[in-house]
Amino acid sequence: MFTPSKTEIQLITEGHVTSPKGFTAGGMHCGIRKTKLDFGWLHSEIPATAAGVYTKNTFQAAPLKLMKKSIAVDQKLQTVVVNSGIANSCTGEQGMTDALETQQKTADEMGVKKHHVGVASTGVIGVNLPMEKISSGVSSMNIEENQSAERFEQAILTTDTKTKHTAVKLEIDGKTITIGGAAKGSGMIHPNMATMLAYVTTDAEVEADSLQLALRTVTNQTFNMITVDGDCSTNDTVLVLANGLAKNEPLSEKHPQWSLFVNALQEVSEELAKQIARDGEGATKLLEVTVKGAPSTNSARQVSKAVISSNLVKSAVYGADPNWGRIICAVGYSEQYVDPDKVAVFIGPIPVVKDGLPVDFDEDEGKRYLSNEHVQLFVDLQDGDHEATAWGCDLTYDYVKINASYRT
Repeated sequence: MFTPSKTEIQLITEGHVTSPKGFTAGGMHCGIRKTKLDFGWLHSEIPATAAGVYTKNTFQAAPLKLMKKSIAVDQKLQTVVVNSGIANSCTGEQGMTDALETQQKTADEMGVKKHHVGVASTGVIGVNLPMEKISSGVSSMNIEENQSAERFEQAILTTDTKTKHTAVKLEIDGKTITIGGAAKGSGMIHPNMATMLAYVTTDAEVEADSLQLALRTVTNQTFNMITVDGDCSTNDTVLVLANGLAKNEPLSEKHPQWSLFVNALQEVSEELAKQIARDGEGATKLLEVTVKGAPSTNSARQVSKAVISSNLVKSAVYGADPNWGRIICAVGYSEQYVDPDKVAVFIGPIPVVKDGLPVDFDEDEGKRYLSNEHVQLFVDLQDGDHEATAWGCDLTYDYVKINASYRT
């Protein structure tokens, strides 16, 4: 069922990565992890136009390199397989051999072309894949009881505490277009393609180059605007698959409804990004920082990311301490031009800085506001018309506990 909406883009209640026509997904426990699902797959009835963006970490994992090569053949994918628990990163030639074997076995099992299989991994770095277990996962992909979007969402998680999914519908060329998505991400999250795995599907027909352009544009406004801990991992990928089963006219920048499609793609991506930020390791709050009055969009983004990335700001939010000095400090080291005599800061609805000077406010009111699960901070540079929003979370004792014993 659909949530009523007066807008052109409607949220699908309990929507997920298989909400668009022609997509199926599943997951199972193949034995990499002790008890949790650890092998998942996403499949399109027909080859889908594919676009991807990837981590900028120099140490890119074997499956990520293989994913790039596969898409480069004809810009299409039909099946994506993901294992959790082991990243297959920093594993040398053996790592690529294992990724290629996984790709070939999947192609044979699903009856698709080898280069139409994308392989992804997430988990501990520097450990080889247990290929007998991976093979067991591949051979179980067509078992009916393993099929569901929910099982796929569970199978790709690592330290996440919850699954992440969303979907929307819209009308283009008189056809109903659906865009859905699933993601994982909890730790090692930082702006720069954001550290995660995210899979977005649509039944729209989209030209390949235009889909890649749309993904890059949207990523800069969503997945690149979140942080949890400032770390950037080796496997991170955002994929969009468009199989065209909605039978609309091919979408590109020349299509009169192109901007509507991009807006819908952005809505799905932003929702997934916010879910990742809220589920940061040990987090108790979603932190949202909006910077306006900037001389350029890039400036607004850099300032908002500096504030959202500040461990001092994140710690203050966790402790419900309305210490606005930490916000000002982060704005100042953002490496963007800022006129200190113009800056205004708000903690939620509460003004705390005006023209670079403190404003008297009720500290208890500030503490009460920062005790909410969703905390918003606003910075007005008063030096232009551009703005941007970044998302993150508070920094808690549990973050250290989780990461102090990640492997043990």
